[in-house]
Amino acid sequence: MSIIYFLIGCSVMLALGFLGAFFWAQGNGQNDDLYTPSIRILLDDDEEDKTPEK
Repeated sequence: MSIIYFLIGCSVMLALGFLGAFFWAQGNGQNDDLYTPSIRILLDDDEEDKTPEK
């Protein structure tokens, strides 16, 4: 029975860790630009393709 309490404690600590990581990412601007990733496939990549070939 004591292993159940240990596993519940571990799962709560893990959940709090993930919640803290989520709020940290939101505070650092992880999801500030939601528009550009959706249209990135439509943008041209010609600037990267201008390397001389040997």
